[in-house]
Amino acid sequence: MKKRFVVLALLAAGTLTLSACAPAVQAPGPDGYRLRPAVNAERRALTVPGFGQVTYYASAAVTGRPLVLTHSVNAAASGYEMKPLWESYAGQRPVYLLEWPGFGSSDRPDLTYTPELMASALAALVAQLNTEVDVVSLSLGSEFAARAALAEPRIRSLALISPSGFGQPRNGTQDAAADDGGLKLYNTLNSFGDVLYGTLRTRPSLWYFLSRSFRGEVPGDVIDYAAATSAQPGAKYAPLYFVSGRLFNPDAYTNLYAKLTVPTLVLFDQDAFVSFDRLPQFDALPNTTVVRIPGTDGLPQWEKLPEVRVALDAFWSAQP
Repeated sequence: MKKRFVVLALLAAGTLTLSACAPAVQAPGPDGYRLRPAVNAERRALTVPGFGQVTYYASAAVTGRPLVLTHSVNAAASGYEMKPLWESYAGQRPVYLLEWPGFGSSDRPDLTYTPELMASALAALVAQLNTEVDVVSLSLGSEFAARAALAEPRIRSLALISPSGFGQPRNGTQDAAADDGGLKLYNTLNSFGDVLYGTLRTRPSLWYFLSRSFRGEVPGDVIDYAAATSAQPGAKYAPLYFVSGRLFNPDAYTNLYAKLTVPTLVLFDQDAFVSFDRLPQFDALPNTTVVRIPGTDGLPQWEKLPEVRVALDAFWSAQP
């Protein structure tokens, strides 16, 4: 594993010319944000103690139980990943889209990013809404959402799309923290700083990793937004904690998912980055539903939106 990351760092040093081709950082717009909106909605901010400002999008013109969407975590993560679901539900029920600390339009300070910090951002949004909510989370964001749901009773249901933590790790990122919590690896990666992250955010690199989550062609707008969000000031800080494994729970199934008492839906098929060995065990628990969305590789909301909607609507309609 260590050799793998040394090779990655050397590759970074040899591809500075590619990183130079990444889009330049834009000046702040009229709303104070450099990054264009991930969805067509009002962009708001809330303060997370000990961190700073976290951004969320709001569409609250209709009544009903609010739906809160959260994205995944990777080198170029943002709320754009949940855009199909946003566009599908906005106007039908109140919808909010949270961008995790260190990603999207949220602040990106140089501090320690932890699973607890991420979960606290979701809890802060729920507290601000001060009502019961349904939460839909993607990939590693599912672990943060589960952690928040264990402490926040106003989270009435969880829908987890291709969640991490249900099987054996498939790459070095997920098991990097096995020995020392990922600290040594983080320090090694951080020593390469902008060079390493500059490589991860080149368009060829972004296309490669996104292509592993799409069964078909990667939409150009997805690559464009990934390039834009990864070019923001401070964009490297949170992803370095992700790559070093420090944002993963060492046993998310036992420590998080198996403890959930709220109705929980898991949508899955194939995924290049996570496995689902323990899903049958989870499916046998009370209040759990597992639905396969065939023909997808981790982002079914982009490639199989109608099927995802059917599963979500059936799940919510079965609740009180």
